[in-house]
Amino acid sequence: MTFKEMVNGDKPVLLDFYAEWCSPCKAMNPILKDLHKSMGDDARIIKIDVDKNQGLAQKLGVRGVPTLMIYKKGKMMWREAGMRSKAELEGLLKSMM
Repeated sequence: MTFKEMVNGDKPVLLDFYAEWCSPCKAMNPILKDLHKSMGDDARIIKIDVDKNQGLAQKLGVRGVPTLMIYKKGKMMWREAGMRSKAELEGLLKSMM
């Protein structure tokens, strides 16, 4: 599946650009798992390792990790670097449904 195919759907897609060596990225894992449980099939959550996907990270201007982005119908709707709470992310995703 290409990046374009991943973000082109009607459902919001949360992208988590992370790195294995990043402590804040590791701290985001349980938050994202919990978010996935509460959102179910209403949204997609995709983790992207910047070390394995350097071209995509560079193309999207990812300078630090974690960087979170929300896409819907192929358009970036929201983007922030750093940790975010489950409540904030859930509110953002639900507002885009």
